[in-house]
Order: sequence, then C-alpha cells, then structure tokens
Amino acid sequence: MASISEVLLSALKDHGAREIFGIPGDFALPFFRYIESTGILPLYCLSHEPGVGFAADAAARIHKGIGVACVTYGAGALNMVNPVAGAYSEKTPLVVISGAPGKGEKGRGLLLHHQAKTIESQFKVYQEITCAQAVLDDARTAPREIARVLRACIDESRPVYIEIPRDMVAEPCEPVEPLPRRRAEPDAVAACAAEILEKLKTASAPALLIGVEVRRHDIEDEVARLARRLNIPVATTFMGRGLLAGTDAPLVGVYMGLAGKPDVRDIIEDADALLALGVILSDTNFGVSGRNIDLRRAVIAADGEVGLGYHKYPGIPLADLVEELLRQAEEPGAAAAARKPSPQICPEGLEADDTPVGPMDIARAVNDLFKAHGPMPIAADMGDCLFTAMDMHNTALVAPGYYATMGFGVPAGLGVAAATGERPLILVGDGAFQMTGWELGNCNANGWAPIVIVFNNASWEMLRTFQPEGSYNNLAEWRFADLAQALNGRGHRATTRAELKKALDAAVADAERFHLIEVMLERGAISDTLSRFVATIKGSNAPPRTE
Repeated sequence: MASISEVLLSALKDHGAREIFGIPGDFALPFFRYIESTGILPLYCLSHEPGVGFAADAAARIHKGIGVACVTYGAGALNMVNPVAGAYSEKTPLVVISGAPGKGEKGRGLLLHHQAKTIESQFKVYQEITCAQAVLDDARTAPREIARVLRACIDESRPVYIEIPRDMVAEPCEPVEPLPRRRAEPDAVAACAAEILEKLKTASAPALLIGVEVRRHDIEDEVARLARRLNIPVATTFMGRGLLAGTDAPLVGVYMGLAGKPDVRDIIEDADALLALGVILSDTNFGVSGRNIDLRRAVIAADGEVGLGYHKYPGIPLADLVEELLRQAEEPGAAAAARKPSPQICPEGLEADDTPVGPMDIARAVNDLFKAHGPMPIAADMGDCLFTAMDMHNTALVAPGYYATMGFGVPAGLGVAAATGERPLILVGDGAFQMTGWELGNCNANGWAPIVIVFNNASWEMLRTFQPEGSYNNLAEWRFADLAQALNGRGHRATTRAELKKALDAAVADAERFHLIEVMLERGAISDTLSRFVATIKGSNAPPRTE
C-alpha cells in the first residue's frame, strides 16, 4: 500500500497538476522528501513564498489545469496568503499544501514555533481564501478528503487548502477515487440555452463579452466556435486579455470602457443583448464604463449560474452552457456570414532613433518582435506595464487585472516557463521588481530564459497618477540591469528607442539565459490607456457636486 504522500501526489497528477512550486521548511521536509524521491511531479523551489504562490497561480492559468504550491507551516503558509487571496479573487484553481506539526506534537502543552494564536489559526485564515479545506490526519478518510477538495478546486476554479501533519506523510493509504465533475440538469441547461438564443435572435445589436472563466474551464476553442456560429462581435474584458488568441473568432479587442478603444466600447455598451461568459463583475472590468451598463438586461453566465434579467438558472456550469448553446445554435447563413467586425489594430514600426523611450515605444518594439519572431506568452505585473500590454498583439497573458497585487510579474513568468516550456516575456515596473524580481536568480538552475522588460521611472508611477503630491511615490534609482549578471543573466539599459531595439534583438538571439532590459522612462510618462483609466476611475470616485 502506498504512503499518504504518494497517494496525494498521484491524485494531484490525475487531476491535472503538472508541477509543484515550493520552499521547504521543517514541518514540510518529510513531504518534500517524497516529492523529490517519487518524481511523480517535478519540483521547482523558489526563494520566497509570495513567489511560490504567484508562480503556481500563473502555471495554472497558462496550462488551464491546477497549480500546486507547497510550503511549511506558519512562517511559510502565512507568508503566501496574499498570492492565494489573489488566486481566489481571480478564480485560479490552486492547491496549497502545507506541512504541519505532527499529531503527537499538538498535545504537549507547549507553544510550537511558527504558531500564531492557536495551532488552528492557519487553517482558519485559509478558510477565508480557499473554497475547500482538509487536514490529512487520518489515513482512513484521507482519500475521500483529497477527492473532495480537488473536485472543488476544479469545479469552482478557486484555491483549496490541504494540511498534512509531518508524522502522517508515511502512513499507508488507499488510492484516491476521483469524483465525477458536477453536471447540470439537462432540461435546465436546454431551457436556459434556448432562452439566451431567443434573446440574441431578436436583438438588433447583440454582442459577446468573455472573461477569465473561459480559460479557467478550458473552453476557449468552444467559445471561439460559438462566437463564429452566433456571428456576433466578441470582446474580452480587461482581465480576459489574451483569450481567443490564435483563433478566427470575430474578436474586436478588449473592453475597458472609457479607458479602451471607442469602437469596442460602443459595441459593448450599445448592445441590446449582451452575453457575458465567465466575466467577473468587478470595478476594473466595468467601473471604467462611460455609461451605466444595465446588467439586468444582459445575460451573465459565471460562478456556476446564469442570470437573465430578474431570474436565474442556478447550477449551470459554464462548460455545460457553452456546449448546449453550440448544440442549439444554427450555423449563420451566407448573408450573415459577411458581417465581420474590424479587428484590433496594434501599433508597429518602432523608429530606432535617439528619441527617449516612452510606454508606447515599448508596445511598438514588442509588436515588431512578435511579428518577426512569433508571439510569446506574456506575464505582466500590475501598473503601466499591464496597461501598455493592452496595445501589444493578442497573445496568452497572465496578470493580476482584478486583485491588482504587485510582485506578480516575475515569478508568474517563471511559472509560465515551467508550465509551457516556452520563453515568456515579462513586463514589470521598478517598484514591483523590487518585491519579487530576485526570483530571476532561479532561472539558471531550471533552464528558464525569460525576456524581462523593467519599466523604470524611479517611481510608484501608477500611484502618483492618483495622488501626485506625495514624495513617498519617489523611488531610489536602482540599476537593475547591472544586477542581472550576478543572477546569471544579461542586463541591458535602454534610454532611447535605438537602445531598446538593440537590447531586444540581443535578447531574442540568446535563449540560453534570461535577459533583463531596464527601460528608463521619465516620471510622468504613462501610456494613453492608463491615463484614460485613471481619469475614469477618478471621475467615478469623485464626490457628487452640490449646488
């Protein structure tokens, strides 16, 4: 009979996990020994628990499966709360595995190192940021508990928490019998789909808006087919940027309200029948709207239910709904097939001269690179680097667009590299790089060679746009390019367009190590998209005027 550790690792693999990111610690050491000795899943050790959480989150997003983060009790797991909270907010199926004090240690009457208020404090914290939890302190019930938690992780596409006491890792255990995925009542799905299609059929200007759940539930191809069959324009939300990349769906771009392109805004805000699939109803997705979109007139399919106006169909998984819509929807006729929305146009053609670099120059340079060498998956941090990415060619992208945490970009890029085997492009600001950029030191050992563009304006520039008077937004000038060599990479500092192009050319030509391109930007130089976004948010949050 296998050990409980082997059973857990095998169950993770059977449920779609491809790798584990972690940092060992004393309470987790026995389990780490099994991870390494069994080889069931590859292990990538990083330098700091936030990086572990971000990397595992990004790996799950990019390969449309579950991510796994393994840490020790207390100082490890509590240090990873922020990334897990972000994964919960943005619906990433992430499995957090924490080592824990042994069953025999809990009854000694002594406070244990890494303990907060009580032994159970960590478990209670994770109850707030995960959708299911289990403590594997009984080998007889462990298989059922593992199956329950992993099923919830996949069905709800949110983090789960598994705690394993260190004196339980070698206990004999029966294998896990996976639970079947939750399915909807067929008649309910059929009725829901029929009502949606009738609403779209009678509309004069229908539109489709898609969000992150489409990727989380691995139904991008099906949604692309649905968009073609319905023959209506489709946009992604800000958070859903990168969806449908490489498909022939009638994609018009990213909906960002007043912060985005006017033609995309008009399509979504003027729609008399808006079908929103897998969209998170957040301020970053809808708070920038120039008009009040009446969501009561829209069809909202997310979180396992479908809302049509004032009534809802509960218990309708998104994948089941899309499958039924495809079954019922008719192929468009010849006349309808001629209706094609204008595709999104991204800036290209960087003039490699001595002009100082601005954010739009970075977008042009990346688009030229993609055109010449093919697209790369992008991991972006929060800040103007993410808003600049909106002007880059549509490609797979992971970013904290809703939770908006900083420090995501670099470790997320490493997660993308581990999960895909591809070379990612990482976009990060100087402030966020100071938090987690040092994870690049793990690239050489793992064979990763990302291209990293650091937007360096020696400033918390996005915060400055909201409150410009504070000197606390100023950062010291750190010469990040000079540090790259010490981390076994190569650094470039670009102050002009010509230097930026030269640095990108050198980075593309050398895939043996990571390249860090430190782009020097003037304070106050921000992308047009961020400028519009900030102006809109400020306007919506302003107190009402009084006469």
